[in-house]
Amino acid sequence: MKQKPRPATLEVIQLRIQRGNTLILDDLSWRVEGGQHWVILGANGSGKTSLLSALAGYLMPTAGEIEVLRNRYGQTDWRELRKQIGLVSSSIRQLMAESEPALATVVSGKYAMIDLWGRVTAADRTRGMRILKQIECAHLAKRPWLYLSQGERQRVLIGRALMANPRLLILDEPCAGLDPVAREHFLQFLQRLGCRKAAPAFLLVTHHVEEIMPVFSHVLILQAGCRLAAGKKQAVLNSRQLSRAFGAPIKLRKVKGRYSLFVAPKAGVVI
Repeated sequence: MKQKPRPATLEVIQLRIQRGNTLILDDLSWRVEGGQHWVILGANGSGKTSLLSALAGYLMPTAGEIEVLRNRYGQTDWRELRKQIGLVSSSIRQLMAESEPALATVVSGKYAMIDLWGRVTAADRTRGMRILKQIECAHLAKRPWLYLSQGERQRVLIGRALMANPRLLILDEPCAGLDPVAREHFLQFLQRLGCRKAAPAFLLVTHHVEEIMPVFSHVLILQAGCRLAAGKKQAVLNSRQLSRAFGAPIKLRKVKGRYSLFVAPKAGVVI
């Protein structure tokens, strides 16, 4: 007997985004169900950033429908809905006040505020410290943003997102700027966080298959604004699909649940 689909955390139906003569996303349909963690993969210009902007209500679609947490775009106050969507991206990271301690940064997520001002309540402080412990950063509570490493900043931004109890956590290339060791530590942290019972649904946007941890169950591959493939990771993530997505011969390898790829040199090029 065929199982009924779980309630959708996110559903995109025939989404089209066009600006002038430029078609950014074309007839994209995609569904994220409860309990799923997704990776959005694609080359530069494939539409990943525009898709995220549309999901967060920052980019108006030309056509199609977007439903997030059972709220439909155009029928809901997206400013309120954003409070249920955690976003970790370089654009937010660049806005942080250098003197703000990590605890204040985490607490600011409750109010969707950059550079928290005003009195912090005892309840907010207690919850903020609980989240800092959850993201393994309790020792950084008093440390200013200026003196946090890139990996620490990414964890604190996740803590900031968790402060609002989001049901959806969007991670927009969170490993950008991390050195190999910091990146691996951060990915291991994501694995632990995603395996927790009350974890929000993850959407990880990346170019790099090495960042796809075992906790991620599904993959959406974009190519030139279109859905190339979407589904369970083991069915979608393969050499053939990646070669099509990136326009080059690619060999995908998987060892102990982690991925790596090899790109064949161009014909006629001597190395």
